[in-house]
Amino acid sequence: MIRELITFEVEGQVFGLDIMSIREIRAWSPTTRLPRVPHYVAGVVNLRGTVLPVVDLAARLGWRATEPTPRHAIIVTQLGAQVGGWIVDSVSDIVTVPSDALQPPPPTAGHDTVVPFLEGLAAIEDHMVMVLNLAALSDRTQMGEAA
Repeated sequence: MIRELITFEVEGQVFGLDIMSIREIRAWSPTTRLPRVPHYVAGVVNLRGTVLPVVDLAARLGWRATEPTPRHAIIVTQLGAQVGGWIVDSVSDIVTVPSDALQPPPPTAGHDTVVPFLEGLAAIEDHMVMVLNLAALSDRTQMGEAA
């Protein structure tokens, strides 16, 4: 089976998400901060009359928080009824990957903050793409607090 992924960059690393979970890709727009939400929730934006929680993907992965500029993008995803936005540095391409080409992430010493969010790794052309598991990233209890 072939999977289509949208690839994008965060902190110089290439990631991918299944195209079927992506509703749209938006240009950066400032968020409205909310009190008492997890540190990686950047805030909310108005998406055609709907309050859209926006997560700083770098911060969610345990890296330093993004300082967004107009060059950043927001990838809007949907998982079941939950819609959310993810701040990324840039959106790259649509790629196709055979399902059997997805390799499990290598074992780590337990300190890797990214591996728990990975579905697997795929070699595409001359680089590795880390395919994210949207369900693991979208901790429903914490994302729901922001919506």
